[in-house]
Amino acid sequence: MKKKNTLQYHYKLKMADVIFYDPTILGVLDRLDIKLGFGEATIRDICVANKLSENLFLMICNIYSFDGYIPDTDMLASEDALNIISYLRRSHSYYTNVLFGRIHKNIHKLLENCDEVNSRILNKFYDDYDNDVKKHFEYEENTVFPYIFNLIRSNKKEVEYNIEQFEQNHSDIDEKLNDLKNIIIKYLPSDCCAEDLRLRILYDIFFVERDLIKHTLIENKILSPLVYRLERHEQ
Repeated sequence: MKKKNTLQYHYKLKMADVIFYDPTILGVLDRLDIKLGFGEATIRDICVANKLSENLFLMICNIYSFDGYIPDTDMLASEDALNIISYLRRSHSYYTNVLFGRIHKNIHKLLENCDEVNSRILNKFYDDYDNDVKKHFEYEENTVFPYIFNLIRSNKKEVEYNIEQFEQNHSDIDEKLNDLKNIIIKYLPSDCCAEDLRLRILYDIFFVERDLIKHTLIENKILSPLVYRLERHEQ
């Protein structure tokens, strides 16, 4: 059996020091609705002020900052699933309304001077990917999250569904971004687009790819094990 990690961050650390160590934690704070301007407050201070589970917060931050980190979900309560869902929903909104919207807009701008073949290939690839992402998020929003809400409220299943079905149908939307990167880096002619715009698009794609990997880990390594526990308790 693989030994579980001890927490890499701990509650006595100052929140500002965590951000300086790993600026991607800024995104975690935003999705947990934690505002900046907290002075010398520690992680524990921040969690108490925001009525947030200290263990859950540390787990999410550790997943973002330390590759290979394995959370111990036995440290979480059933109510923590609600905060995880809130976090994931805010992530969905950020991806669809900010990041993907910006990437899509810049791709169309990038292709304005490209030939028809290259434009059609890249546009179709991105449109197909965008549809896959929307289906992925809609499935979670309309099926998985309501199921978990019901499980927490009633402590019993009222539908023929379980979290294992979610894991079996869980598509890795982050993997397909690698193909998009390859097209833009390797195969899009240099004379058909502005290099600075191409680089801005690639920076966004690399960022969202890494963030989606962390997003998936939170679902697979924190949410799913927690829901498994809820399911066992109701049987």
